[in-house]
Amino acid sequence: MKALADYLILCLVYLARSNTCSNTMPGSLGHEEQDARTFASWGIDYLKYDNCNNGGISPQSRYPIMSKALAESGRPIFYSMCEWGDQNPATWAPTIANSWRTTGDIQDKWESITALADQNNQWAAYARPGGWNDPDMLEVGNGNMNTEEYRSHFSIWALMKAPLLIGCDIRSASSETLQIVGNKEVINVNQDLLGVQGKKVSQQGNLEVWAGPLSNNRVAIVLWNRSGWQASITARWTDIGLPYNAVVQARDLWAHKYLPSYLKGSLTSTVASHGCKMYILNRISR
Repeated sequence: MKALADYLILCLVYLARSNTCSNTMPGSLGHEEQDARTFASWGIDYLKYDNCNNGGISPQSRYPIMSKALAESGRPIFYSMCEWGDQNPATWAPTIANSWRTTGDIQDKWESITALADQNNQWAAYARPGGWNDPDMLEVGNGNMNTEEYRSHFSIWALMKAPLLIGCDIRSASSETLQIVGNKEVINVNQDLLGVQGKKVSQQGNLEVWAGPLSNNRVAIVLWNRSGWQASITARWTDIGLPYNAVVQARDLWAHKYLPSYLKGSLTSTVASHGCKMYILNRISR
């Protein structure tokens, strides 16, 4: 396993009393120290600790035990806590885990993406460097949504600083899928050193503006059209944390180019149904 782990950064282990979520293998409950030492000896970097077959024991009692075991394992291992958001983990997990699920399981459906984005959004204030809200893995490339919807999914997850875990079979992923999940400009927003989760800042029906601050006094914004038709969406500086008279240069992260002129006060763009536009705004002057 150590030789294999040298090429992997992910290990999924399911919390259980006697069985994992598949009901076919033993879980770690009651064996946390032993398993943590084993994971460390394998060179594991990431542990997802799930919530199946938990015997009715409260998550506040169960999850700290593995947290302590990992801390004492002799290896830094990212601790992904997955109790499905049942007990509002954002309010108590930051001292225990590196990320915590804020939602139930994701599905490769538009309705699931929008619902989970809204659920995760309400916990934005609790995210910080070293501790992140997790609305579940990416569905990009699994085939039940169109390109606009997958770009919206990836953009919002990136802005929310959610873990960007690819959930499709990468061996058979299309070039279009790889272009979406490999967009370095969008990934850079997710990985920005300031570490502030972006959130929904304005809404007119199904037309939304999401935004969040970045390092070096920049702002990332997503114009998200959740309606069934093409529409114009406006982001106003007063909604996204900029002075109303600020002059900015806008970088389109999907077109990979700057807009041709500087902007003052607002940015308006036409957005396809279920699509989005994503920008980084750099202030030129006040």
